[in-house]
Amino acid sequence: MPALRSAPLATPDPLSSASQDYRYATLTDGEAGQATLADEVALAIAYNGISQAVMLVSPRDLEDFVVGFSIASGIVPAIEDVYDIQVRGLGASREAQVDISSRAFWALKDHRRQMAGTSGCGLCGVEAVDQALPALPILEPMPLPPAAWLEGLRQRLSALQPLGQHSGAVHAAAFMNAEGELMLAREDIGRHNALDKLIGALLRQGIDTAGGLVVVTSRCSLELIQKMLRAGIHTLVSLSSPTGLACQWARKHHLNLIHLPHHSAPRVYSPAMEIEP
Repeated sequence: MPALRSAPLATPDPLSSASQDYRYATLTDGEAGQATLADEVALAIAYNGISQAVMLVSPRDLEDFVVGFSIASGIVPAIEDVYDIQVRGLGASREAQVDISSRAFWALKDHRRQMAGTSGCGLCGVEAVDQALPALPILEPMPLPPAAWLEGLRQRLSALQPLGQHSGAVHAAAFMNAEGELMLAREDIGRHNALDKLIGALLRQGIDTAGGLVVVTSRCSLELIQKMLRAGIHTLVSLSSPTGLACQWARKHHLNLIHLPHHSAPRVYSPAMEIEP
């Protein structure tokens, strides 16, 4: 089977490629100032020449995003089905032409839907309930991570969020390996996009995710659980509370789901904890 051909992995783009300085005036006295704001671009994604989606994303790590989006959205079953990625364009408009395997393309055409992008709920463009609540693999139960791995995690994550420190207004998703080491992270204006980029980076770099976990800085709702299940990663740590439906799906599919509050101990929502009377 042909191997994925895309731009060589390289150091992420300079922050200037994902942010710009803008002048402002204060409302009270009109005093002038300047702030750095995160950029976003419209990325049109086409598979084998057929347009599938237009997503608003931060203009960094776009090849990672395309791979992660393709797999975490169920468009292709594995990275081996992605043969080539070509990202073109400048400014606010970009285009990704993706060559995928025949089996993935035929499956895509059978279930194809037009999406205008992902809304805050993550389900914009989904035409039927069975698309929003698909049958997904149930994971093998895995041990919970040691509590020590999560100590000071919020502070340690900040070192992996250069764009967030530079301009703000972005989410992050990070991977911690089976030794409890934070290995890499991806940032984006969209919380789904940040996780897609991380999944894509892990796959493109061939990083073993067994025994590791993903940390997300954003609200944890159902679609993030679905992306984790498709990626086959067993533990998700969220800095924000999960929704009830996210908790239900995590328990049903044996995904470890942990909320890390600001000022209290980590809360394990999945698996369900038995409480003594």
